[in-house]
Amino acid sequence: MPGIPFIENLSAIASRYDGIICDVWGVLHNGVRATPGAAEALEAARRAGLSVVLLTNAPRPPDKIEKQLAGFGISSAAYDAIISSGGVSRALVEAEGAKPFYHLGPPRDSGVYDGLSARPTSLEEAEYILCTGLFDDETETAEDYRPMLEKALARRQKLYCANPDLVVERGPDMLPCAGAIALLYEQMGGESVYIGKPYPLVYGHARAELGRLAGRELAKDRILCIGDALRTDVAGGLRAGHDVLMVLAGIHGHEIALARESYDAAALDRLCAQNAARPTACTVSLGW
Repeated sequence: MPGIPFIENLSAIASRYDGIICDVWGVLHNGVRATPGAAEALEAARRAGLSVVLLTNAPRPPDKIEKQLAGFGISSAAYDAIISSGGVSRALVEAEGAKPFYHLGPPRDSGVYDGLSARPTSLEEAEYILCTGLFDDETETAEDYRPMLEKALARRQKLYCANPDLVVERGPDMLPCAGAIALLYEQMGGESVYIGKPYPLVYGHARAELGRLAGRELAKDRILCIGDALRTDVAGGLRAGHDVLMVLAGIHGHEIALARESYDAAALDRLCAQNAARPTACTVSLGW
């Protein structure tokens, strides 16, 4: 099988598409600083006539994501709209009405339910679990939550996972996410509902937004997904019927011996095979 096509920059393929669905963490920033040239590439794509929707597994509403991006120096000129797992999760919590739930995650994620009729309560009183992450992702792992999940399983509580990522890059570190807890709960026999990539619900929201921006429904093959993670960004985009541009300088960089403009193509092929996800093309870092 030939290697994955490599492109130097987005402008090499931009004319093939009318819209972009772009990942945030791992493409536009690494949790510590903005990726040089990435936001500018999206700005250039918009000037070229493409609509850009950011799609993130972050368990926070879009307005919180916008503020975070601004903190990295990334302005709204780089995108037309933001779809977040937190925003879609908020809609699901709202649909549950006043049912009490247990919030498993840090207090900073309370924007997912602030202002709604439902209120967080103890695990014993909850009808379901809203998992936005670990209480302390720097010291804990999903296994630390097994005793809690055993209690939830005994109560047959459903778990809404507001961030299906297993790990996230924060500077040089890889930290566990809500997806790791949801996966463990599922393996234990519990019901986990994943809200985010690679699952179809959020891609439907992103396509609908692109259609609204364009004033018409865009053909799936005229939408390009951009992301760094094989399990979520690449697999999700492919399953949704779109081409996918994989950014190598992200979560998998250390696995493919990435060094500036060089990488181990054979290692990348193996990773793609292991994840059953092969991108349409790849690039080191997003640029125009």
